[in-house]
Amino acid sequence: MLHNTLRPLTRRSLLTGIAASSALVVLHPFAARAQANQAHLRIMETTDIHVHVMPYDYYGDKPNDTMGLARTASIIDSIRAEAGNSMLIDNGDFLQGNPMGDYIAYERGMKEGDQHPVVKAMNVLGYDAGTLGNHEFNYGLDFMFKVLAGAGFPYVCANLTKGMLASDPKQDELFFKPYVILEKRIRDGSGADSTVKVGFIGFVPPQILVWDAKHLEGKAQTRDIVDAAKAWVPVMKEEGADIVIALAHSGIDGSGMSDRMENASLYLAGVEGIDAVFTGHQHLVFPGPKDFDGIAGADAARGTLMGKPAVMAGFWGSHMGLIDLLLEKDGGSWKIVDFTTEARPIYHRNEDRKVVADVQDKPEVTAAVKNEHEATLAYVRRPVGKTSAPLYSYFALVADDPSVQIVSNAQTWYIKDMLKDGEHKDLPVLSAAAPFKAGGRGGADYYTDVPAGDIAIKNVADLYLYPNTVQAVLITGEQVKNWLEMSAGMFNQIEPGAKDAPLINAGFPSYNYDVIDGVTYLIDLSQPARFGKDGELVNPDAQRIVDLQFEGKPIDPAQKFVVATNNYRAGGGGKFPEIAGDKVIFVAPDTNRDVVVRYIMEQGTINPSADANWSFKPMEGTTAVFETGPKGRDYAADVKGAKIEDAGDGAEGFAKFRLIL
Repeated sequence: MLHNTLRPLTRRSLLTGIAASSALVVLHPFAARAQANQAHLRIMETTDIHVHVMPYDYYGDKPNDTMGLARTASIIDSIRAEAGNSMLIDNGDFLQGNPMGDYIAYERGMKEGDQHPVVKAMNVLGYDAGTLGNHEFNYGLDFMFKVLAGAGFPYVCANLTKGMLASDPKQDELFFKPYVILEKRIRDGSGADSTVKVGFIGFVPPQILVWDAKHLEGKAQTRDIVDAAKAWVPVMKEEGADIVIALAHSGIDGSGMSDRMENASLYLAGVEGIDAVFTGHQHLVFPGPKDFDGIAGADAARGTLMGKPAVMAGFWGSHMGLIDLLLEKDGGSWKIVDFTTEARPIYHRNEDRKVVADVQDKPEVTAAVKNEHEATLAYVRRPVGKTSAPLYSYFALVADDPSVQIVSNAQTWYIKDMLKDGEHKDLPVLSAAAPFKAGGRGGADYYTDVPAGDIAIKNVADLYLYPNTVQAVLITGEQVKNWLEMSAGMFNQIEPGAKDAPLINAGFPSYNYDVIDGVTYLIDLSQPARFGKDGELVNPDAQRIVDLQFEGKPIDPAQKFVVATNNYRAGGGGKFPEIAGDKVIFVAPDTNRDVVVRYIMEQGTINPSADANWSFKPMEGTTAVFETGPKGRDYAADVKGAKIEDAGDGAEGFAKFRLIL
């Protein structure tokens, strides 16, 4: 049984007073105490880099000290120096996620032999192995394989198959090797060299078949993560792996194991033979003080899942994940006798909540991507039109919002044009859009904020972060209402007469808060949520969406509507009730972002003012509070359909506002 006799180490306890660039290094206790038959092995993780090589926010066109593999890289040398022996892995989602990724995919392209900038950076750092995340598939299989061809280290994935699944997972025809066993030369406590066989097995979320159906349909299948592990881990042990490390681009969910689970790392850790788990995908930090408290089987203080060491290293290079293993020779093989885990940050916030960088750039990494960085800057600064009013998302969760409005306007414009000569030409077109940049885990600066005047590509990318493609679904008025009921899970239930009740359900992602334009409606916060997070009906009598109207009249539950949306939602993403691939009537070749660009170019000058088609149902004597970026104070007086007042400072750099219901 694995055990952890040491208190989890923090960056300050380990390196108090020592800058990352300092020559003075404090050894990890395992490295200091290892005996002749023992060795310390440190395995380091990056995850969810999303092309953030540089500490630069391309959307805001400014440096950002909270991100960047170039920053994470700068602590690798010192982290390696603390350890007796070390290995470095990446846990996926490195290929898409910022304008540099889009520039390479859509502008420059990838010819045979080209090196992608994120791969250039990773090669500089000497990774030992990697696995795939769901966003590796956003630009298609051909593009992904061209990128991976330039990597100087192996990629593994045990649950991505070519074509149909076999009856036995070990008979699946896989795109990648399911695992790799690396013979790592290590030095033990006496200074003697030996070899430990470290096995790495990789997993991708099965949901890629939904999220990137246009690229994968008819070409690939995915297997349940835990089922694939149960099949392949014994093979790894038979082939001599001393320790087995799971690279799971999958988060931590304690709601109970289910088939083809998206966030399966907790149950993956329970598979016999797996010794440690690297997790990701959720953009959270583990071990850590808050994100995973209360989940049975997950110890967020010790950093264990099912008693085994595990780590999740944030996102965009914000942390370096560390699992330190004390190995002991047991006959001819090695076993783990102790461990510690840590997610080490690249920055902290000082007493006035300002970000302070703990590390600087690694020059070799910034030099490797210099040309692509400069080309990306030119790409994002290219003007495409003008806006007559500011575009901002500070209040997108509490009132109709200009940043969401412009996306809906563009989607409606596009779909009406696409369907004008077809069988659905006479049906009303609605549009569903969500705020992507709405603070949350992205921090107090993670909002759209575009002043009136020129709009550049960087601004459009800021409005629509993901390379989703436009799709349209055909649904009924009743299904429109349920779509909105699901979206209203964004809010906590509030008792009438309550004072400063928390408004936002922190566990509900903003990208699942769809506003539907073309109808008008109120949200009754006195009601509980009708649907749970997986679209299950939890409160059948609840009706949060009230006074739902189309063209000034109560909506007809049986009336047919076309709703413009994206491939993620139309394919079942977010598990909205009855919204799935069987409702799709139009699949566009264009991304939502490109449609917004074309709409702006067509209009020349846009008017993004929100039309206030939704608001909260009044509740006399009731107030609620929420947090947003402090720059929202500049726009609070202009918010339509909501009465908002400043309520002081929030936590971690946010500003607090009061909503008077």
